[in-house]
Amino acid sequence: MSDQPVSLTPTPPGYADWLADLKTRIHSAQQRATLAVNRELVLLYWQIGRDILARQAEEGWGAKVIERLAHDLRTAFPEMKGFSRANLMYMRAFAEAWPDAEIVQQAVGQLPWGHNLVLLSRLKDAQQRLAYAQSAITHGWSRNVLNIHIETQLLERTGKAVTNFDVSLPKPQSDLARESLKDPYRLDFLGLSKEAGEREIENALVKHVTEFLLELGAGFAFVGRQVLLNVGGDEFFIDLLFYHLKLRCYVVIELKSGKFKPEHLGQLGFYLTTVDRQVKNEHDKPTIGLLLCKSKNKVVAEYALGDKTQPMGIAEYKLLESLPEELQSNLPSIEQIERELGGEHE
Repeated sequence: MSDQPVSLTPTPPGYADWLADLKTRIHSAQQRATLAVNRELVLLYWQIGRDILARQAEEGWGAKVIERLAHDLRTAFPEMKGFSRANLMYMRAFAEAWPDAEIVQQAVGQLPWGHNLVLLSRLKDAQQRLAYAQSAITHGWSRNVLNIHIETQLLERTGKAVTNFDVSLPKPQSDLARESLKDPYRLDFLGLSKEAGEREIENALVKHVTEFLLELGAGFAFVGRQVLLNVGGDEFFIDLLFYHLKLRCYVVIELKSGKFKPEHLGQLGFYLTTVDRQVKNEHDKPTIGLLLCKSKNKVVAEYALGDKTQPMGIAEYKLLESLPEELQSNLPSIEQIERELGGEHE
């Protein structure tokens, strides 16, 4: 018999492809199993919370019952970690926030319990919670990323830039393009004061390109800065050039450290024309332009875009003047949770 390791033995034709397919199917099955376990756990927590609400309403039980329930459940299920008094209070709040079982099964039930705790503690409006839950599912946000997006009001800013996409792009690309831009853009992470100039902002954006891509949103890929364009022997430089993987087009971003002026669009339009003729290939969609300025008059911006046939958007950026409180990378403390969610039931 040969002493050759099994991993080095010859394989028949087609084996490698079959093995790769099996690995993919196994990984998919593992993911489905994990999601199924998570859905069952979240549904169980919702049912426990609903029962607590019902018992307290019908029987007049006070908060002390939750403390006793936590003790009894931990005694009965010592291997499970989710039956602390604080987590039972969360279950109660979870059921109160989502009285409809269908939403729990189809939407928030797809998120880990930790994500749901973020939604509960950070947002008071049910529609906001649902919108952030659906975005977290769609984009696969981690709990910390969800926290940051809520803190910076990502969804409230999404699709708010002044654009002409409805008339310059066909549907459904116009809708996707509009939802790909926001207003304002939060650039607090650059650590710059509101007096920063265009080159200073540009330098900082490239240095912090990972954070900038997170702020731009899903689909953006960084191509380059100060991208050289040669037109008739003259040289021009694009501030920042990106490619959007979903829109399948280049995105030119120009920075203006002052207030928006209509003539800014002339320069942006020239860059779009040049990129379309010199950079994009036949499979790419028309290049989109985004003008980022310190401030804008919305009416002036709408008028300035009125006669433009190239797809353009205008949005503001915010620097340190809009710096939020220090972002919390972790969930609030148990004490905070109990004060916010359970204090009135003591």
